[in-house]
Amino acid sequence: MEAEISNALTKFELEYMGRGPKETKAYIIDDMILVRLKGVLTDAERQLTKNHEGRDLIKKVRATLLENAKDLLSKVIKDIVDVDVVSLHTDISTLTGERIIIFVLSENLNKIIK
Repeated sequence: MEAEISNALTKFELEYMGRGPKETKAYIIDDMILVRLKGVLTDAERQLTKNHEGRDLIKKVRATLLENAKDLLSKVIKDIVDVDVVSLHTDISTLTGERIIIFVLSENLNKIIK
């Protein structure tokens, strides 16, 4: 299931954001799915990281894009795990080029899987 989630998020990043990450890894932790995406910054975004305003701009734009895709992402996750997504949280590091996405679910997946 974690591999399927990783593949789905990689596909989402590529199709929706325009560029896929270099590496994606999903972790199921009770009623949460944590997804770590490495290498998500574009060349243009890396140029913006050189100053504070640029770093803030990247964070705002990326957060807004993901917020606008929240329903789509929730459906992608539900199709894989068959559990509703309650909330989505995200942050991106402009220093390392990593993004973290956390999906909070309506049920504990570890109890369902085992």
